[in-house]
Amino acid sequence: MKRIELLAPAKDLMSGKIAIDYGADAVYIGAERFGARSGATNTMNDVRELAQYAHLFGAKLYVTMNTIIYDNELDQARQQAIEAWKAGADALIVQDMAMLEMELPPIEMHASTQTFALRTDRVNFLANSGFARVILERAISLDEIREIRKHTDVELEAFVHGAICVGFSGQCYFSQTMMGRSGNRGQCAQPCRWTYNLLDENYNRLIEDKHLLSVRDLDMSEYVEQMIDAGITSFKVEGRLKDENYVKNTVAYYRKRIDSVIARR
Repeated sequence: MKRIELLAPAKDLMSGKIAIDYGADAVYIGAERFGARSGATNTMNDVRELAQYAHLFGAKLYVTMNTIIYDNELDQARQQAIEAWKAGADALIVQDMAMLEMELPPIEMHASTQTFALRTDRVNFLANSGFARVILERAISLDEIREIRKHTDVELEAFVHGAICVGFSGQCYFSQTMMGRSGNRGQCAQPCRWTYNLLDENYNRLIEDKHLLSVRDLDMSEYVEQMIDAGITSFKVEGRLKDENYVKNTVAYYRKRIDSVIARR
């Protein structure tokens, strides 16, 4: 037997409560700092209230601390991690390996998608380093998931819905190069969503003002059962910057899709 988890985004306290009301088994939320969405920060009091609400319904709360952490921020990051644990968080989602070296209370660590878990050796490295769960790269295929599952017992989480980057998570420096705003510091300017012109070698315009780098949003709702069979235990909905209606509709829909598989099997 294995637990199948529907994991929902929480921009703020209200969004988190809505996600649980509409069927999420867990929610992930940013605290004051170190989350990969600088536009979705929350006070520790809100984190505490959401944790209490989640636990009333048997749901879990994960706090995102998935940016790169500078040396002069290590003490602040450690303190926030301790405060998150005291507030009732069930796990931290992290990218920076410094988090594994800190003296922290017994809180689970989940390897963020920014750790670029796309291959078996990478997943095993993360599992052996102490992560209880590995969040796979969003561009991963079903065959790659199956191959990874053959060689590891660590929990595997995969994105099932929402925005998907044209670059590999944690490996893209487009925004940093263009704007001086690093996605690995929670400040991606999303230049891949802009319009561009396509030129030939003579600078003739072949395409003008089109979204040439913007990838269509992810929708894996038709593949939920195949993903379960491949070894995914947590289905992650992207969208910590989305509004409450997005959370309601997306969570409710995937709740039905997952429950239909469970009921039939």
